[in-house]
Amino acid sequence: MNNSAPAPARTRGRPRGNPPTRESIVSAARTLFLQRGYRGTTLRAVAGAAGVDPALIAYHFGSKKGLFADVMQFQCANALAGDDVLGGDPATLPDRLIDAVTDLWEDADFLQLTAQGQEAAEVIREYLEGELLARLVEFLGGRDATARATAAVTILGGLIYTRYLNPLPTPASLTPSETRHVLTPALRAALAQRARTAATSRAGGGGAPNSGGGAVRS
Repeated sequence: MNNSAPAPARTRGRPRGNPPTRESIVSAARTLFLQRGYRGTTLRAVAGAAGVDPALIAYHFGSKKGLFADVMQFQCANALAGDDVLGGDPATLPDRLIDAVTDLWEDADFLQLTAQGQEAAEVIREYLEGELLARLVEFLGGRDATARATAAVTILGGLIYTRYLNPLPTPASLTPSETRHVLTPALRAALAQRARTAATSRAGGGGAPNSGGGAVRS
C-alpha cells in the first residue's frame, strides 16, 4: 500500500512566495527568440524555459509582442539611455550617441533580433519615439529641448534604418568609426541650442535664454 502523500497540484497564476523576476523571463525569452525566431517562439515555451506558469508571463507582459518588446527595449535602454551615454559631458553627447547605436547594432545577437520582421521595426520605432526622445528632452533641458531631441532622434533613426534595418550600400559600407566621423557634425548641430530671435526675445521679456543643465556646446 502506497502511503506517500500526493504531490501538490500546480496552481495557475502568480506563484506564492518569491516569484521569478521579470528579468529571468526576459532572459529566457531572448534565448528562444534568437533560436526560433519571433513566429517560432510561443509563450508556453518561454514559460517552460523560465520555469514559470504561462499566466505569469501574460500578467507581466500581456502578449508575445509585449514580451518581445521588453526583450529588445531592455537592450536599447541599457545601450542608448544609460548613464554612460546620458550621464557624461554634454559636449561629447553626439559622439556617445553614435557609438551607442553602432555598438548595439553591431552586436550579432541584437542584429538578429532586429531582423525578425515588422514586429522588430515597430518595437524600435516605439522605443525611439516613446523612450529615447523623452530621455533626451530631460537631459537637454531648456525651452527648446523637445525640438533638439526630435532632431537628434530623427538622425539616429535614419542611421538605424539606412545602415541596419533596410541598408543602403554607402551607409552600410562605413565602419563604425567612419559613421561617427560622418554623422557627428550633423548630430551636434541638431543638439545645439537654438539662438533666440529678436521676436522671441521681446516675447520673453528680453531676458537671457534658459540654457538648461544639459546644453550641448558647439
